[in-house]
Amino acid sequence: MALGLIIIYAIGPMRANVLNSTYGTDYSSNFFFLGQLRSVALSIVAFFLAFKVIPYKYIKKYAKPIMIVALVLSGLLWILALTGSSLAKCELGECRWYNLGPISFQPAEFLKLALVVYLADFLARKKEEGTIGTWREFWLPLLIICGASLFLVVVAQGDLGTGVALIAIIFGMLLISGVPTKQYLIMVAVVLAVAVGAVATSSHRMQRVDAWLATLSGGESSDSTYHIENAMLAIGTGGFFGVGVGNSVQATGYLPESINDSVFAIMGETFGLVGLLLVIAVFGAMLLRMLKVAEGTAESDERLFVIGVFAWTLAQVVVNIMAMTSLVPVTGITLPLLSYGGTSMIFIAFAIGCVCQISYYGKQRSQCPGNRRTQSIARK
Repeated sequence: MALGLIIIYAIGPMRANVLNSTYGTDYSSNFFFLGQLRSVALSIVAFFLAFKVIPYKYIKKYAKPIMIVALVLSGLLWILALTGSSLAKCELGECRWYNLGPISFQPAEFLKLALVVYLADFLARKKEEGTIGTWREFWLPLLIICGASLFLVVVAQGDLGTGVALIAIIFGMLLISGVPTKQYLIMVAVVLAVAVGAVATSSHRMQRVDAWLATLSGGESSDSTYHIENAMLAIGTGGFFGVGVGNSVQATGYLPESINDSVFAIMGETFGLVGLLLVIAVFGAMLLRMLKVAEGTAESDERLFVIGVFAWTLAQVVVNIMAMTSLVPVTGITLPLLSYGGTSMIFIAFAIGCVCQISYYGKQRSQCPGNRRTQSIARK
């Protein structure tokens, strides 16, 4: 988050100038930095609330109500957008935010957290009951919840990037839940077929695929290839050590979404290959630590929760970086904790706080003399 603040401080004034000259807005040079600073402060509060204040058992206790609230908020936003209400904030033809005066709220980010909490509780209960893999007790309620979540995000809000994160959460948690391998592979095949159909039937998404293929094949530049070409140009310009903080050219208006989805490319231009490798290493260390926490957690629901947060973070990091390096088509997905935006950062910080709580109290339980004796007897 500190690194993200440095980047936003450096390119925020450029972003403000671009928007002011293009759309006639009146953003101050410090507008985006102050907004990111506020988001970081709220995210730190959210992290410590999850880590030290709110016990995970209480979060798990209200898994169903949390999921229902998340679905209702996403559905209500869709209805408000259809009716043209000013409460729905729309950009580039898609309505993904609540417009609450000076602040905006993206319910899809809350939906990610709610889905992780709900699935951790649901899958753990079904595993304990021995009903995993059955149609009525397991697959039917699971498909209803997951299907509704994906519909409200991918179809209603046109947000394929968040849809990718939700799918990663679902299949990451299913992978360790004990679902029969055959059923798991069938579900993977079905989702892949639906995803291909969703792309093929959308002219906007097909345009992105065509632009990606044109970039790979060295085709002629066009409006559709503009984004990825400038992202790669930014990374290439950075060389090994970057052009330095405040010297970015692409942030002056050439690279779209420079403070959001394209922040990885701007970091490449600013800090160079060495800086990007450091960023990837930090993400890698955090993700490996999550796997270690999951491995050392005895409670099934807690292990599932950690894996859900791991899949969520991994999907966003991998897809964002691959999109900015032309390994996959450009997809609107933020880089966790680095991209500009409050809702995304706050909820993923809260989720990581829960992971740290599970890690800390899991270690405390394992160090309890009674638990050590129980584990010794179990080993014998």
